[in-house]
Amino acid sequence: MSGDRVTELAARWQADALDPAPDVLSVLVGVNDAWRVVDGESCDIDADDFRAVYDILLTRTLRALPTTRVLLCEPFCLPGGPGADFDEALAAQVQLRQHAVAELAAAHHVELVRLQPVFDEALRRAPAAHWVRDGVHPTPAGHQLLADAWISAVAAGPPGR
Repeated sequence: MSGDRVTELAARWQADALDPAPDVLSVLVGVNDAWRVVDGESCDIDADDFRAVYDILLTRTLRALPTTRVLLCEPFCLPGGPGADFDEALAAQVQLRQHAVAELAAAHHVELVRLQPVFDEALRRAPAAHWVRDGVHPTPAGHQLLADAWISAVAAGPPGR
């Protein structure tokens, strides 16, 4: 859901993630939490609280849907915001959430789809504006990067397969 933070995701988790009982569940959350901290909007959740809420969602999911394949997609950003301070601050906040997502994937034994390296590598082929409009929202080319990374992760199968 565009603009959602982890707390808003949590509010609709039962209906959107658990009730449908999917075979595969992928989650990408964190950049809006980070951006709202940087942008000065009211944000009542820091990186530690982000991790705690996300942890609860994963615990509930794995208990309710033990056979569902879960992929956690890493939040990402690229330079391209309105100014250098925005870029540095956003990157720092996103990085905190990237670490939280990686830790949660390991702790819950679910898959991690690393997206930051995909976008970092893409910068070698074209400038950030080709991949993201404003540092975080993908262009069509950026959406293709996301799709390709996700399809590769799913095709590779769960670790140990």
